[in-house]
Parts: sequence; structure tokens; C-alpha cells
Amino acid sequence: MTKHSRQRDAVYQNLCMRTDHPTAEDVYLSLKAEIPALSLATVYRNLSMLENENKIIRIGSGGTARYDGNVSPHYHLTCLECGRVHDIFMDDAGLCKAAEKHFGGKIISHAVMFTGYCPECSEKIG
Repeated sequence: MTKHSRQRDAVYQNLCMRTDHPTAEDVYLSLKAEIPALSLATVYRNLSMLENENKIIRIGSGGTARYDGNVSPHYHLTCLECGRVHDIFMDDAGLCKAAEKHFGGKIISHAVMFTGYCPECSEKIG
């Protein structure tokens, strides 16, 4: 169990209040005014700790890690046009069981990243 700190709590609260899947730098910039002594290295360290504690999700997106404070089961879509990461909440009933049939082992969880176009970009590109 890691010791709580004001900075870690601020990073965690910041992520839990957001739905834009920020980068570490986004989190740093949004907290810098509130915590002037905060460094980007501290944000990275705290994000890593929170991820190891399963309190947040790290999302790989085009080489830049993004973070999600919502750890409930859901999927993500990375938009090929704007680069934003969007949440997709849908029933995943049977996905692990279906994969087990093709694999032959025991699957207990999964992570899916969709790629495509968000609604706004879909309208722009037709």
C-alpha cells in the first residue's frame, strides 16, 4: 500500500473528473496553477502508481499514453482524424467465452481498442 500524498490525490481526482483521456502533460498543465511545486516527473510517477493500484487505466494511443479515471468495463475508440480517444459503453457479454472457443485456453478479461472516426469527424469526412 502506498502512502497518500496531496499531489497523488490531485492527479487521481483530476482524472476521475475528466472524460477526455488526457496525457500526463495534460494532467500536469491542468494542475500546475493549483500546485505550483508539481513537476511533470511527479505526475508520471503518480500515474504509474495509480495504474499499478488499478485505480486508473493507461491507454496506448499512437505512441502517446493517455489515462482514464473510469475503471468500469468499457471500450475505447481512437479517432483517426482528430486523435481523440472516446469511451464506448456496450454489453460485452460472451466476448471472452467466444475467444476461448478459438483459443482453447482460459480467458478472464480483455482490452479492446477500436479505431475509426468519431461522430464529429465522420460528418466532416462524409
